[in-house]
Amino acid sequence: MSSRKSALLSQKVVHVSLNDFNVVSMVDAMGKTAFQARNLARAAHIVDQMVADRECVVILTLAGSLISAGLKDVIVSLLEANMVDAIVSTGANIVDQDFFEALGFHHYVGTPDVDDHELRRLMIDRIYDTFIDEENLRVCDDTIAQICGALSPRPYSSREFIVEMGSYLQRHHSNGPKSIVRTAFEKEVPIFVPAFSDCSAGFGLVHHQHFAKGPKVTIDSAADFYEITQIKLAHPDTGILMVGGGVPKNFVQDIVVAAEIITDQDVAMHKYAVQITVADERDGALSGSTLKEACSWGKVDTVYEQMVFSEATIAFPLIAGYAYHKGSWKGREGKRLNRLFTS
Repeated sequence: MSSRKSALLSQKVVHVSLNDFNVVSMVDAMGKTAFQARNLARAAHIVDQMVADRECVVILTLAGSLISAGLKDVIVSLLEANMVDAIVSTGANIVDQDFFEALGFHHYVGTPDVDDHELRRLMIDRIYDTFIDEENLRVCDDTIAQICGALSPRPYSSREFIVEMGSYLQRHHSNGPKSIVRTAFEKEVPIFVPAFSDCSAGFGLVHHQHFAKGPKVTIDSAADFYEITQIKLAHPDTGILMVGGGVPKNFVQDIVVAAEIITDQDVAMHKYAVQITVADERDGALSGSTLKEACSWGKVDTVYEQMVFSEATIAFPLIAGYAYHKGSWKGREGKRLNRLFTS
């Protein structure tokens, strides 16, 4: 590695830990103020109520570059405390970032004020003010290809494939850094990535598709949708905590409609819903569409819903930390929803 590259990749991103700060009193104080502070406090109260509701399945959605930004340990803590029963995510968070770090690699503190042509020459990728070693990402891609090569050639849901990724980490990196994928595997928490090829997994799958002889491993997006709909059918009471918007947001909201199509009966809308986003609703796009709007589609009830218009690295640790330190999760048993899909 050149001295210039070493200098640019010298300071690692350090993940925020919920165990280091008790934010309950601050969030409660924010609830007596105004604007997004008050919205954030109400959202935190709803998440705490969601976790306290023992019949409720809690689904966390992740969009945007969250793990590279230092939020991994927050999510791992929620998993370890049985505060999350299923995850729907973009591929980047799960593969390029969490699985990547679980292999022993890192994200680095960078800056947007840099020559991106120089970064390209040095094989450094940039996410705003965060740097990633592209050579390490290639190892991540290759590892996905290796997992493909070890599987029976057939269609897999993204959930099934991520279970295999968790199994790989448990076998080969059991003492490695904290990992969402490995913790979810151990807790039998399903992770769905509806656009699975839109990340390093895609590069590994492309490699597998190109070089494997005969039948190949493929990802079945319809199986994803059917599997997560089965969760709604088995557990009518559901709550969603959405970090960002995009495909994960729509995917998890749509399961209510899918369940109604399957059963030809009314299905309970998501009982609780919180979304953290910086997107605007005025352009009609999905990421900024309000949860009240989702009610018109029969997806989200409006009794316990709250939009928080804030950047995720600020709002998510406060909301998660509030629910974590309130302690309503204590004694809550994990739903172990991956067992729904085992024959």
